[in-house]
Amino acid sequence: MKKGASVLSGDIIGVVQETPLVQHRVLVPPTRALTIKGGIVEDIVPEGEYTVTDPIAEIRTGDGLEKLYLMHTWPVRQPRPYKMTLPTDVSLLTGQRIIDAFFPIAKGGTATIPGGFGTGKTVMLETLAQWADADIVILVGCGERGNEMADVTERFPQLKDFRSGKPLMNRMSIVANTSDMPIAAREASIYTAITLAEYYRDMGYDVAVMADSTSRWAEALREISGRLEEMPGEEGYPAYLASRLAEFYARAGRVKTIGSEERYGSITAIGAVSPPGGDFSEPVTEDTLRLTRVFWALDFSLAHRRHFPAINWFMSYSEYMHVLESWYEKVGPDWARLREEAMSLLKKEEELREVVSLVGAEILGDKQRCVFEATKMVKEYFLLQNAFHPVDMYCSIKKTYEMLRLILKFYEKAKQAVELGVPLVKVLSLSVREDLARMKIIRPEEFDETSSEIDKKINEHFAQLVGETKEDELP
Repeated sequence: MKKGASVLSGDIIGVVQETPLVQHRVLVPPTRALTIKGGIVEDIVPEGEYTVTDPIAEIRTGDGLEKLYLMHTWPVRQPRPYKMTLPTDVSLLTGQRIIDAFFPIAKGGTATIPGGFGTGKTVMLETLAQWADADIVILVGCGERGNEMADVTERFPQLKDFRSGKPLMNRMSIVANTSDMPIAAREASIYTAITLAEYYRDMGYDVAVMADSTSRWAEALREISGRLEEMPGEEGYPAYLASRLAEFYARAGRVKTIGSEERYGSITAIGAVSPPGGDFSEPVTEDTLRLTRVFWALDFSLAHRRHFPAINWFMSYSEYMHVLESWYEKVGPDWARLREEAMSLLKKEEELREVVSLVGAEILGDKQRCVFEATKMVKEYFLLQNAFHPVDMYCSIKKTYEMLRLILKFYEKAKQAVELGVPLVKVLSLSVREDLARMKIIRPEEFDETSSEIDKKINEHFAQLVGETKEDELP
């Protein structure tokens, strides 16, 4: 910005390369005088090194001269202003197949991850923090155990950003609040994180906020409310619990920022909930579910079987699916059909499992057992993902689409072959099944070639199998 320039609140007066990945844009603060009438830059310092408390510019407003610094203060409980909200029609990719394929979240969206102790909430949030397609990630440990926060602060600086290869901490902030800190600090930690997110959003960045966990934040509200002798609500939580949760999640969204130039930013809010005993009917979980549009339900039975991410595909949902349909069509024209087929297959297997538990597996024919085997492939080859494997920890959206397409293609071919009289044992002995199982650990640069070979093998193997069966039937 030059001397004599006309500015409004939200305009960028200069930039500082904060980290190799983040350019810190110094904003004109959103004060009332500058937002409505604007001002004129009377003086501005030359390029150089300054501390955050050094005045770097003076702006003349209708109320007189106002000094600007490399920093400005803002009350954390008050949302920062913006021009207008925008549709949440761009997917926030996470690299987790079950999320990106079945229960996606949009940039500017809201999601909750409820789950009991040991279901993998913290690992899930840390995985999302590492792989989410956001410019800035803010991780808040709200009332976390001290050893967990120490582990995060030691481990995250060693992780690499998947886009640039530089340390992940170059585009990440951690708000650390441990369980031994004062209750007031715990309550303030969530507001601090969302205000930081709004600050970077106003610079034009896509920000993801990961809160672990909002249950402990609600407990802080309950304790403060009790000390103030307020009338308690359900389970002792204050009567205003739902409105406080609503205020937090309402600050997420995709917006057009204030300022004279066109800039767009977003805040995606993902909150973990720790329901006591895994009871999803308790107040914090129920109120959060009413407010967020994505629900990733962590299931203890899946975690007990070492199936991670332990997201229950029957209990979870995403209300962004219909909004993101046009976006997903660019990845694959038949994406919606594949998703519906996979979900239908999982439901069909669950229904058959109930019949088997009542009558026994002996009554099942090859067609029904084919459903069981195909569902097993979907669960083990596709939904199961290793957060610590160097390749499988992240799966691109293109690879996710191809994996699902090939597994469902195998099922369709198997179903047709069984209907033509091919024994299921022969179908299950095909070597292409091993190729399907290995897809998740194929490196991205090799996957296109490998997926084409698997596609070709499926066609050839089933054509050969059906041909052999027809020859056997000849007199």
